[in-house]
Amino acid sequence: MSTGLLIQYVVVGLIVVAAVLVALRKLAPQVTSRWLAAASIRLGRPGRSRLAHALARRLQPKQATGSCADGCSTCGACGPKPPTAVRDAVYPLQFSPRPKQHGR
Repeated sequence: MSTGLLIQYVVVGLIVVAAVLVALRKLAPQVTSRWLAAASIRLGRPGRSRLAHALARRLQPKQATGSCADGCSTCGACGPKPPTAVRDAVYPLQFSPRPKQHGR
């Protein structure tokens, strides 16, 4: 196996892992939040390096405030938002007959 092919496999593997992580964050936010919290606790233990502590602070999931203003939309109590702009409004199609041509 050549070095170029190995690098290609590593890059494609990293792209696939990143895509899976993004999909998990979108489809299972509570599960990934628990995973991030567990990783943050493990990295933030005393005796770890500064880099590990910085990464632990970065991985800590954001806490929900319990109000509708935090934008978590996990409880479904906020409900759907009405359209805010005219461009979002739906207008029915209106058909009109073609004008008659003179001379035909």
